[in-house]
Amino acid sequence: MNQPGKILKNTIADPSFFMKQAIRLAEKARGTCSPNPFVGAVIVKNGKIISEGWTQKYGEDHAEIQALKKAGKSARDADLYVTLEPCAHYGKTPPCADAIIKAGIKRVFIGILDPNPLVNGKGVKKLLDAGIEVTSGIMEEEINRQLEYYLCRIQKGRPFVLWKAALSLDGKYAAQDGSSRWITEESSRIIVHHLREEADVILTGIGTVLKDDPMLNVRLPKPIKQPLRAILDPYLEIPLNSQIVRSLTEYRTAIFCAPSRENSPHAETLLSLGANIYPVTAKGKILCLKEVLGILHQQGNYLILLECGSQLASSFFSEKLIDKSYIFYAPKILGGNQAILNELDLPDINSAIHLKDVLLKKTGEDWFIIGYPVY
Repeated sequence: MNQPGKILKNTIADPSFFMKQAIRLAEKARGTCSPNPFVGAVIVKNGKIISEGWTQKYGEDHAEIQALKKAGKSARDADLYVTLEPCAHYGKTPPCADAIIKAGIKRVFIGILDPNPLVNGKGVKKLLDAGIEVTSGIMEEEINRQLEYYLCRIQKGRPFVLWKAALSLDGKYAAQDGSSRWITEESSRIIVHHLREEADVILTGIGTVLKDDPMLNVRLPKPIKQPLRAILDPYLEIPLNSQIVRSLTEYRTAIFCAPSRENSPHAETLLSLGANIYPVTAKGKILCLKEVLGILHQQGNYLILLECGSQLASSFFSEKLIDKSYIFYAPKILGGNQAILNELDLPDINSAIHLKDVLLKKTGEDWFIIGYPVY
């Protein structure tokens, strides 16, 4: 009978060498497996990697299982490096911890523990009880950042909201006549399409639909997926000849409206064409954003890309619901009053919303800033 193992806190000499590879492998699953987290795993024996794995699409193998299958019998007495604590419960797939024990893994190195209440130390306990040595806390900061969407969904009970804006140097999202296509150049737009490809949901408001008539899809060669399109449309004003409606059979689309519009003739038409209609609490033209996020959360979405105009962006900031910002700047000055957050009420300099962990990057002639709002 195995003796209980012991949990260590990152005491093995340089375990980060193999954990870095597990982190790289996890990126292969980014945007492909929600609501599961994207995880990487490597199995090491005699100082060499003998197999690798990453999370497959929802309902298929987790990273550890893929690596164990590739290793076969060679996994016995080997070390497993995995970015997130192995699960210990039955979901769409059996517990990874059980498979690790059965394979005869000797030591397990974990990046971060899984805060999901279904796991939350239970995977580690199973491994320890089976006599496996467990080391945790390896490259925690990097993995916490990598899994920020998943961790938000678990810890805050809502999807992670990433806001994207394309602006002139003077902070305008449109010219004085309202024209805005295109402020930024093609290289910036390609980055945005990669953000769309990674997202579970692209969310916008009816104002943007009426003004720009967007398609809100991923226009890349062979995209890994097309996200759900979500439209906040309190009075169901979306035109039947809009690109969104004309493409309802091609792309999943959710329209959020006030309860008073749920059973209107226009709603029935949209439903018959393939839209999903969700009534949410409304105060005039303002829908309850937390209710919208709650519905999207229940559906298993963990990354929302917010592409919208001033009113909706300001509302998200006012309610402290934006978790990360991608702000693209073109080397143009537009003047006028089309400021992207001109409806955000911040009365003085002390009320300013600061960004932390800011990155400044260049693409073509444009620049873009990535940062995390501090409320």
